[in-house]
This record gives sequence, C-alpha cells and structure tokens, in this order.
Amino acid sequence: MTSSGLIASSVTRARKLSAEELNEIEHEITLYADKKAVGLEALKIVQKHQGWVSDESLLAISQYLDIPGSDLEGVATFFNLIFRRPVGKNVILLCNSVSCWIMGCDEIKDYIKEKLGIDFGETSEDGEFTFLPVPCLGDCDRAPSMMVGDNLHRNLTLEKIDEIIQQYRNQ
Repeated sequence: MTSSGLIASSVTRARKLSAEELNEIEHEITLYADKKAVGLEALKIVQKHQGWVSDESLLAISQYLDIPGSDLEGVATFFNLIFRRPVGKNVILLCNSVSCWIMGCDEIKDYIKEKLGIDFGETSEDGEFTFLPVPCLGDCDRAPSMMVGDNLHRNLTLEKIDEIIQQYRNQ
C-alpha cells in the first residue's frame, strides 16, 4: 500500500488530465527518449495547475505515461517538493541545514510557528500558509534562509519574518 493508501485501492479513479496539462506533458515527452522518463515533470505540471498531486491525478499520469502507479508514487514521495496533499496558497520552506541551524533557524521556526499558529507539515486555518522543512536551499552563505513559493529570502531575522508574512498575506 502506498503512503497515501488510495492508489492501491480499487475505488480510486483517474481524473481526466486537462488540455493544458496534456499539452505540457506532451511537450516534455518530446524532450526525452523514453516517455516513462517524464514522470517527475508530469507530476510538476499537474501540481502547477492543481496546487498538489491527488491520488486521482497520480493515477491519471500513471495511465497516460504507462508507468506503474507504485513507481510514480515512489518518485512523488522521494521529491519533497511534490505535494501529495493540499497545501496553502503560500508554501514556506524553511531550510534546516547545518548552516541555517548554526545561524538560528530554530528561533526562526519557533517564531513562524507562533506567528502563524502552525508547525512543520501544517497549513494555517485560513489556507494562506503551509510550513515545511527543507534540508538545504543551497544558500549557506546567507543563512538562515527560506523560500516562499519561488522567492528566496535570506539572512532572516524575526523582523524580516514579519515583513515577509505581511507581504504574502497582501497578495
């Protein structure tokens, strides 16, 4: 049984991939010698359009690319930026590498937890933020750092956290 438990279930049915998703997946297929190699890219495409990858979406990709669902689930759960459950409008990825830890990411984590009322793996009640740890953002010389969506925020302080959260609440 998979981590979500539904892919192996006979009640899960593939949803229909949208025309946009299919067009983007088809484009990716042209870039690879074997269409099965497109699995990760297809997951990213569906997530871009849906916000996350449901069991039904994973099954649809699996069928479309002729990849066993268990193989695709393995890819989806290996990459920590493929979301297998709904996430908030803004996903906060706080780096907790050694460099960020030395530079105070635990204090930043505690402050975000207090400010938003959520811990790692949780989404705020208003659906605005999901808070996740990430092992490294590759920005060690500007630690501590975090990403919100596609935006990297560096040299974090508690004051900067207030500004960043306010910035994303107003979008």
